[in-house]
Amino acid sequence: MGEAAVEIVKPRTDTREYRRIVLRNSLEALLISDPDTDKAAASMSVSVGSFSDPEGFPGLAHFLEHMLFYASEKYPLEDSYSKYITEHGGSTNAFTASEHTNYFFDVNTDCFEEALDRFAQFFVKPLMSADATTREIKAVDSENKKNLLSDAWRMDQLQKHVSAEGHPYHKFSTGNRDTLEVKPKEKGLDTRHELIKFYEEHYSANLMHLVVYTKESLDKIQSLVEHKFQEIQNKDRINFHICGQPCTSEHLQILVKTVPIKQGHKLIVVWPITPSIHNYKEGPCRYLGHLIGHEGKGSLFYILKTLGWATSLSAWEEDWTCEFSFFEVVIDLTDAGHEHMQDIVGLLFKYISLLQQTGVCKWIFDELSAICETMFHYQDKIPSIDYVVNVSSNMELYPPKDWLVGSSLPSKFSPDVIQKVLDELAPNNVRIFWESKNFEGHTDMVEPWYGTAFSIEKITVSMIQQWMLAAPTEHLHLPDPNDFIPTDLSLKNVQEKAKFPVLLRKSSYSTLWYKPDTMFSTPKAYVKIDFNCPFASSSPEADVLTDIFTRLLMDYLNEDAYYAEVAGLYYCLSNTDSGFQVAMAGYNHKLRILLETVVKKIANFKVKPDRFLVIKELVTKGYQNVKFQQPYQQAMCYRSLILHDNTWPWMDGLEVIPHLEADDLAKFVPMLLSRAFLECYIAGNIEPKEAEAMIHHIEDIFYSGPRPICQPLFPSQYLTNRVIKLDRGMSYFYPAEGLNPSDENSALVHYIQVHRDDFLPNVKLQLFALIAKQQAFHQLRSVEQLGYITELMLRNDSGIHGVQFMIQSTVKGPGHIDSRIEEFLKMFEFKLYAMSEDEFKSNVNTLVDMKLEKYKNLWEESGFYWQEIYDGTLKFDRTEAEVAALKKLTQKELIDFFNEHIKVGAPQKKTLSVRVYGCLHTSEYAEEQKEANQPIQVKIDDIFKFRKSQPLYGSFKGGLGHVKL
Repeated sequence: MGEAAVEIVKPRTDTREYRRIVLRNSLEALLISDPDTDKAAASMSVSVGSFSDPEGFPGLAHFLEHMLFYASEKYPLEDSYSKYITEHGGSTNAFTASEHTNYFFDVNTDCFEEALDRFAQFFVKPLMSADATTREIKAVDSENKKNLLSDAWRMDQLQKHVSAEGHPYHKFSTGNRDTLEVKPKEKGLDTRHELIKFYEEHYSANLMHLVVYTKESLDKIQSLVEHKFQEIQNKDRINFHICGQPCTSEHLQILVKTVPIKQGHKLIVVWPITPSIHNYKEGPCRYLGHLIGHEGKGSLFYILKTLGWATSLSAWEEDWTCEFSFFEVVIDLTDAGHEHMQDIVGLLFKYISLLQQTGVCKWIFDELSAICETMFHYQDKIPSIDYVVNVSSNMELYPPKDWLVGSSLPSKFSPDVIQKVLDELAPNNVRIFWESKNFEGHTDMVEPWYGTAFSIEKITVSMIQQWMLAAPTEHLHLPDPNDFIPTDLSLKNVQEKAKFPVLLRKSSYSTLWYKPDTMFSTPKAYVKIDFNCPFASSSPEADVLTDIFTRLLMDYLNEDAYYAEVAGLYYCLSNTDSGFQVAMAGYNHKLRILLETVVKKIANFKVKPDRFLVIKELVTKGYQNVKFQQPYQQAMCYRSLILHDNTWPWMDGLEVIPHLEADDLAKFVPMLLSRAFLECYIAGNIEPKEAEAMIHHIEDIFYSGPRPICQPLFPSQYLTNRVIKLDRGMSYFYPAEGLNPSDENSALVHYIQVHRDDFLPNVKLQLFALIAKQQAFHQLRSVEQLGYITELMLRNDSGIHGVQFMIQSTVKGPGHIDSRIEEFLKMFEFKLYAMSEDEFKSNVNTLVDMKLEKYKNLWEESGFYWQEIYDGTLKFDRTEAEVAALKKLTQKELIDFFNEHIKVGAPQKKTLSVRVYGCLHTSEYAEEQKEANQPIQVKIDDIFKFRKSQPLYGSFKGGLGHVKL
């Protein structure tokens, strides 16, 4: 036992300390000391996954992952691990992959030692009671039912299905009631017995990799880890080893036609390849993915886009293990592209042929290597919980010195290694999966786990050669050198060490909020420019046209701005409720060049009719696919539609879009821009003068000259965020049938509206949610097993605060679930009254710690300040003010608050339940439709009549009056 000295490669900017140790039981651990962290975290990666599921027991590894959370011999109280973590400001989760299972948590640093002890017991002596086992099968079944109508899950399983039956890749990994309970019972097997057997057989210390991250010294962490983890048994197990490839000759040179759930056509072209993990320094798949997935002029995507055949293309290594791997090209097709599948595959192989002819280019590898090196050395800090998961996953795959690097730093130029993988991207090695609703009724097979319809045809090398010859003769070429790569990574010396954003500039055209980087010392910046345009939300047509306008701008910018993204400078244009937004984030060196390019495109916007049609088709399918959203997402949409004044339903958009033409957009955009106000936020490694100059430049483009594009807003035109005010003492419910008649899942969103933004009620509500969150999960999910998706969360709608329960279920209908939430609140009431003063103080301290948690990076910080600006609340000192309010809060005040706003039957309580009924509960929906209104319970029949009948909260936003320089 002890240290195994090794130099771990870390970013130049990383001040954390690292130490690798191996315990007596052969468990390998990485200790990370970060004196600046507010959150401690740990992750255990066990080298056992779904590939190890025993024959006839699909999903057992995943089920075990669920069961370890319940209890242990040392901590036998059910769910006490999750309760402890949640009550101390943390979160916890796990996932099962094909060859490993990862368990992880984070928690406030002062509670880390006990949290780590509880976590260690997963691997020392877990308890899996018969009762918990029976109940948790329902959670796994609910999780699987959530995925049944998801195209991503269905396609993933179909690719596995079309592979060698005896190979682990072929397996179904999630599990369901049938595989974990019904079938085993028929065979006389006891699931709990099999679960324990699987744990005993596979969970061994020598297959475990632990990462522990906290603020203590390395020596202190080491003694903690040795003490808590050396009890784990080392059974000296050997890593699971796969023999052979998942695809034999019968699974290659095939075209699989398949029917998706959603509208749209997709082409997935896959080749089995040599896993690049064996050559991670040479980065063959990163090099090939960079070129085949490029979007600049001369690229495959650029040509497909110009022809109007594709809307997106990506290329990467997928589903890889140490034994086998796939290279995958995914292309989203337009309707026209669907008619040209053979041409598209022909063009893809022509591009691969171009790569063969030009040979592996050193300058492209060097450029990519330089970009990766800058990204590695200037990477942002991320939440500790994400960091530990990334690193523990790397520990199984890389030598210790590269645990932090993984495969992110290709540094060895080896043309032979790249050439080997390129040679594997050949017509005789290909699998093509082609998704389209057009294949409905034209397939002859069904994938057993998800019910996906498909058919298989053989394709020959000569067929693909024919497609290559027949494909358009557009000029494919390699990308140009990337001008957006930053070369100046120096830090600006800003004199003004502002703690909060300052209003740097204000005119009748714009406001500019500015916040220099005083915390992160990184050569990056963040820019938000919000165009407030009154015409944007004036009608459903305007709403849809604004959406098409922003997507067209992204489309026009792509061939040039794609280079910026590759170099680590990201941009986005998107429509908002009040206009549209330009967002940029990344290295500041060339940010201004990109910003000016974007602004110029907006100012000189012209509608290209061919691109308009492509984007219109894309937006239409987006509207059509709303009905395939998960029922809980549908319930959330209805909730927002009921509460937000001046918003349009998706049905209206779907109705107007077929009638919109390019000419309508050409007339609309000048009107959209004719009146506008720009709300701007610039933060990071940028000097105040630069920030002002940027906004001055934008104002000049839009507001100056004899015929300016924009005029300032009239005072009456400033846009407001108005939220519907529910009546006190009233309970409203909105029943709706699920939009997809074949979805068995129902969903309930039970929302309690409480107050308009104010520090004291804010913290009372937050404290209630902190205390109730885990108890709700335990009761409604673990005990009652209402559904896999069970959550209690805070809501903030433009400064109007509330709390909501969200549950999706096939087991019970929304009406029943609503009554179970009321029962939970009655039960919680007793627990709240019975809470000791020490418990109350402990919860207050946890919330204080959570609030005082420092931002990890510029994006987290900017996200907080931008939300204050966007909502109009402008409470930049919110954290300090809420902490002060919390510290004065008494237990009696919390109980009074609960009794007034949240308790069942509370006089001030305002509830809105949105009930979405899946196909298993349609009879309950019919019953609900007949129900007469009770004195305090009102059914909403018409959302828009209801909205018009209700008062509105005052808006925090709406003009320049409250903004003082």
